[in-house]
Amino acid sequence: MQILHLTRRYRYDGIDLPVPPHLADDQASLRAYHATLYPAILNAEMFDAGVSGDAHVIEYRRAVGTKG
Repeated sequence: MQILHLTRRYRYDGIDLPVPPHLADDQASLRAYHATLYPAILNAEMFDAGVSGDAHVIEYRRAVGTKG
């Protein structure tokens, strides 16, 4: 039996986002950090994109809809 250790990779609009080591285990703080780079992430949904290579990919997807 072989155990694989997966890292989390966060992606927005096709771009892999940086994950600072001190925020890696706190999704709420990590989302706030990513929102400083791309403000639309605050209203985006987190979508599990599965495993790609040695990483578990999580995507932020923009909310689609109309205002007002």
